[in-house]
Parts: sequence; C-alpha cells; structure tokens
Amino acid sequence: MSFLIVSSKLKKWLLASVTKNRGVNTSNWRATITLSYYALIGIGLVGILQTTGLDLSFFTVLTGAIGIGVGFGMQTIFSNFVSGIIILLEKPLKLGDRIEVGTIAGNVQNISVRATTIVTNDNVSIIVPNSDFISKQVINWSHSGNRVRVTISVPVSYDSDPVLVEQLLLQVADNEPGVLKAPAPKVQLTEFAESGLRFSLLVWTQEYTDRLGVLKSLLNFGVLKVFKENKIRIPYPQREIHVFNEDPTKETKL
Repeated sequence: MSFLIVSSKLKKWLLASVTKNRGVNTSNWRATITLSYYALIGIGLVGILQTTGLDLSFFTVLTGAIGIGVGFGMQTIFSNFVSGIIILLEKPLKLGDRIEVGTIAGNVQNISVRATTIVTNDNVSIIVPNSDFISKQVINWSHSGNRVRVTISVPVSYDSDPVLVEQLLLQVADNEPGVLKAPAPKVQLTEFAESGLRFSLLVWTQEYTDRLGVLKSLLNFGVLKVFKENKIRIPYPQREIHVFNEDPTKETKL
C-alpha cells in the first residue's frame, strides 16, 4: 500500500514540476511520466508478489480469467485504456490544443489513460472517452501550430466595382488587430451568384483560435461599415411575379 502511495505522490510531484517549467515540452514529459508510472506499478506489484513467496501460477490462471472478463464486461474500459496509451505515444493531440470530436469542440485540458477532458467556450468541462479519438474523426485546429484560417463570404451587387470591393475587404482585415499580417489576408471572387457577385475574405488568426465566431462577427461588422461608407450594395434575392388576368390571352408582368 505504501508503495502505491509513494508512486502516486511521485507522479503528481513530477507532473506539477513539468507544468511549472515553461522551458520543456510539457506534452512529451506528461506522456513519459504517465507511462512510466503505470510501468512502475506493474513492475512493483510483480516484485512484491515474488518476495512474498506466493505461487505465481495462481496469478497466471487469474490473469486468464481477467482476460475473459475484459473480453466481455470490461471491453469498454480496456478499449479506453489502450486508446489512451496510443494517444500518449503518438500524440495526435496535446494539452491546449483546439479540437473537435463528434459534436464536441473545445480546448484539451487533461489527457489520462482512460479519458480526455475538453473545456468548451462556455467553460464546461466534458470528459470524452479516449476510444472516441480512435474511432471517430478528430479535427485538431492546433496540430500544425496555433494559427487558424477564417473565411467569411460577402455578397455584393453586380453593379459594384470588384477592384474597390477587394480593396475594402483587405482594409477591413488590416484594421482588425486579431488578424495576422503574415500570412497576408486574401480576397477571392468565388461565385457569380443569382443575385450578385460573391467574394470570400480569407484571414489568419492566432488570438481568436478558440473564438472563431467572435472574429467572424468583428469582420462582418467592419464590412458593413465600409460598404455603407462607400455605397457598396449587398443584394437580396429578386423574383419576377407574373399576374394573369381573367382573359388568358393577356398577361401582366410586374
């Protein structure tokens, strides 16, 4: 019992030390410490059993029985445990990453061998079984770095000057502090829509990685402001209505 207590306290102390030290790769060290802890527990238990002089053949039979139990009643627990080991070894996600798994989106707060804790934008902690990260599609917005690209779609009427529209959209991006200067913002003419031209403003951000909706709102407000100042009209759907008279030979067009 004292061996387990000492091992647990040692693990907590090491994890706390790594978290405080900003000069090390926290994710790698946490994975190493966690895996070493479970390996130490396994080795220690085997050593304790051997020093007691017990016949370990009994535990061989017990291990077989446990294996059968795992195959039936403990299948989910075992699956989550193995998935946790895979996550700690391969590191498809790390602490602080912005991820989406299924309908859940948030920042990774903690990774254990059974489950991973994700904190949403509403500051709600969600415990996700590790098997979900193996069996489901996972979107990791931070896997290649902390920069995320945001795209907003902007429709304008066909009588608008496309060069002026491009300049105004780039001006909106340049005036927003949360938009990165490099990579530089881009404007694309993406569609000749039914009611007008459709442009896309593409920007990169690091400040709003976990609040993409906030940045989109700021950019949309900026677009409305400069369009109004420069008399750029945002179109609305138009329809032709035909009114038929009682006389089927006559047709009135509105």
